[in-house]
Amino acid sequence: MKRTGRSVLALLGAFTLSLGLAGGAGVVDPAPAAADSCYTWGETLSQGDSGSDVRELQVRVAGWAAYGDPVDIDGIYGPETASAVERFQRGYGLAVDGIAGPETYGQIYELQDADCTPAHFAFSEFTSNDGSGFSGGNTSTSNVRTNVLRNMWKLEALRHKLGDRPLYVSSGFRSVSHNDAVGGAPNSKHTYGTAADLTGAPSLCDIAREARSSGFNGIIGPGAAGHNDHTHLDTRSGRYWNAPNCF
Repeated sequence: MKRTGRSVLALLGAFTLSLGLAGGAGVVDPAPAAADSCYTWGETLSQGDSGSDVRELQVRVAGWAAYGDPVDIDGIYGPETASAVERFQRGYGLAVDGIAGPETYGQIYELQDADCTPAHFAFSEFTSNDGSGFSGGNTSTSNVRTNVLRNMWKLEALRHKLGDRPLYVSSGFRSVSHNDAVGGAPNSKHTYGTAADLTGAPSLCDIAREARSSGFNGIIGPGAAGHNDHTHLDTRSGRYWNAPNCF
């Protein structure tokens, strides 16, 4: 868990963004991001759009997926992305239209930090516990960081849905050697940076249940062997949910 709020300046920026400048044109361009060194959208996005702007948006709304139906990070603004944007908007009390415009971007800017991580998670929480950082896994360091960042945004959504109660990462990325040392599964999702083991203020079952609508197709929790003290979440192509004490 990183921070609990933004500066007054950032809040003023979001306020100005939602109202527009006095005497200005009817259409308001998105204000600069509170974290300019991260990413700034320059135009409104809606169904039919595609490209890098859409892909960056999808990363940030992927945790607002439908039940058991993760959002594809494919750069195509289709019905699935529009629905995720609607849930994001509803979750943060914004006008709900499924279109990513100034108000939606303003909320994202409020959530993201300069390194593009979300407000309540940091890369340092996900590095391998053997001190190898993001290296030594089953994919490149760059791919690991990309995967970790995508999971962080899903966890940010999960945290918000659970009443903004803290979530703690007990194990994020693992190097292959560290995964072997702790008895992890062969070819574990942890070695790709696509998994996180969680504890926190919500119950482990609350985490597991809400994760089903937060873009996680891999959920292992209480009642599954070795998972009574944490809930494991991961991103995978097929669904595997195993938390017998929860659902």
